[in-house]
Formats: sequence, structure tokens, C-alpha cells
Amino acid sequence: MTFAQQSGKEILYIGTYTQKGEGIYVYEFDKNNLSYKELQVLINKNSPSFLEFHPNKKFMYSANEGNSTVSSYAIDATGKLTTMNSKSSLGKGPCHVSVDPKGRFLYVSNYGSGQLGVYLLNSDGTIGAAADSIQDKGAASQKPHMHSVVPSADGKYIYASDLGIDKIMIYSVDPKTGKLTPGAVPYVEVKAGDGPRHFAIHPNGNFAYSAGELASVVNSFKIVKNSGALVPLERVTMLPADFTGKNSAADIHFSPDGKFLYASNRGHESLAIYAVDAQTGKLTIAGHTETHGKHPRNFLIDQKGDLAIVTNRDNDNVVFFKRNPQTGQLNYTSKEISVPTPVCVKQLFLN
Repeated sequence: MTFAQQSGKEILYIGTYTQKGEGIYVYEFDKNNLSYKELQVLINKNSPSFLEFHPNKKFMYSANEGNSTVSSYAIDATGKLTTMNSKSSLGKGPCHVSVDPKGRFLYVSNYGSGQLGVYLLNSDGTIGAAADSIQDKGAASQKPHMHSVVPSADGKYIYASDLGIDKIMIYSVDPKTGKLTPGAVPYVEVKAGDGPRHFAIHPNGNFAYSAGELASVVNSFKIVKNSGALVPLERVTMLPADFTGKNSAADIHFSPDGKFLYASNRGHESLAIYAVDAQTGKLTIAGHTETHGKHPRNFLIDQKGDLAIVTNRDNDNVVFFKRNPQTGQLNYTSKEISVPTPVCVKQLFLN
């Protein structure tokens, strides 16, 4: 039984900035009537701003921006968290964590210092020894800002987006040690000033898409299967033609069937919706949905594809939208959870 097919309780985990928040907020969620109840507030006053699961869904990890650490948590049968251990992020200002698809390694992106860190993961889910650390190089006018690391589905490659130097670095992963070596084509460069932030690989594995924070664009690429290399395809705006205000892009995700791509706009306060041609990788804008809150950061498209859940940092709300699988459109439900400075939401189905 795959994760997406599991029935039972649904749990939402919300990461926050702790100038106002207390840590990680855990809710039991009933999708049928969009109701929820608070299960736990795990106290972590170091801004656990980004969360990710282990592939076995028994453990979770956080990037703690407040003190430049990463933490591991055990998930019990009710969905509650217990802190297991914490380690240095191997840099400053970690803003993103990801986990190798086979559960071997933890990747951490240090926005502040531009480092990418790799840790071994122990069989009990705790963070083990450091496996590698790579410092991106910038220029006087262009400081490195590592923003996200996304592994390929087989874990052979990682794609490391550095907003400061306008490059997505490509590394091969040693399956035993976690050591990284530059790919055959070691990076792809986007237009100066695009600022690659988050990265999404199409479910078919043939294409990848980068949300450019500074230019509010999506850059798309064809993936070369035997090397992991990225070949540029197109560059499309995330904004309506008549929008003239300030904006920055944040997150980017596919619908489970890969037919639609969504990306969040901070300023326009929207999710941009694109239809995806699975044969060519090309995008066609299908509309924008208002996020009903300011500064939408991380969001998710529900595992079954019928909901979108958006964190709005500046309005202290997590907002629910019904999703039409045929058109990709999102409809505001008026349901939301009040959470201080939410910036990340993850969904888990319990057995």
C-alpha cells in the first residue's frame, strides 16, 4: 500500500517563525468537513521554518533558522512528535531540509552562508555523522544563498538551487557515503537576477521547474536521464500582465497527476496555476487564485489532489482551497487555521 492510498487519520504539521510562534503546530484534520483539532504544539523556539518527512513517515526533520541547527523527531501512532536529536546545519540560516528518497541522507540548505550540508541518517531516524559540506562561491556583488535541495526520485542526483548566484547545482550522490561530486554538467545557469528558490520535478521524471524568487518567473528544464543534467526549455512569468506592484516568488508544486503546476506569489498574494504538457514540458497559464492572506510561503497540493493548503506568513493563517482535478482551479473554502507566522505545511496519513 502506498502512502497516498493509506486511509485513517490525516495529520497536518505547520512550521513557524518563532518571533510570534512557539514551534511546530500539529493538527488532526478531517477532510470531509474541513475541520481540525490541535493535537500538539511542539515547543522549538528556534524558528523550525521548514519541515520534511523521512520516506518511512515515522520521522520528521526541521531546519531551525533561529540557531542554525537541524532537528529530528519521532512520529507516534497518533501523529504527535517527540524531539530526538539536533545538529549544526553546517552553515548559517538554514531555510530548507530534504531527505534522500531511500532514507539514507538528510540535506540542509543554508541560506545565510550559502552552504549545502549532508548528514547520514541513522536507522532509528536520528541525524548521524556529517557526510559532506559544500560552500557555494559568489562574487562581491553576488553572495551565495543556498535555498533548496531536491533529490531525483532514485536518489542518484540532487538539484541545489542557489538564489544568490543564479545557478542550480547538480551533484551525483555516493549511495554509501553521501559524498557529493559535481554532475557531468555541474550546473545550469538561469537569467541574471532570477534567483532560483524552490524546485519541482515532474512526476514523469522528464522535466523540472524552478521558481525564480527575484524575477517572479518559472524556469523549466528537460532532465537528461543518464547524467541528471538540466537543459533549459522556457522561462514564463508568474504574474498577470497588468500587475505592477512588488512581488517575489516562493514555492512550487505539482498536482499528483502532473497535469498542473502551482507556484506562490508574495506581493500579488496568489498561486499561479499552469497546465503542463507532459510530452513537451511546456506550461500554459491557467489562472491565479488569491491566497486570502499576505506573503504566502510554502503550500501543498493534497496527496489525493482535491485540496490545496497555503501558509500565509503575514496574516497568521493556513488557508484551505478545494481543487478541481480537471481544470486545476482552486476555490476558496473560507476554512482556515489561525497559526502565528506559518511558513510550512506538511500532510501525513496515519495507518
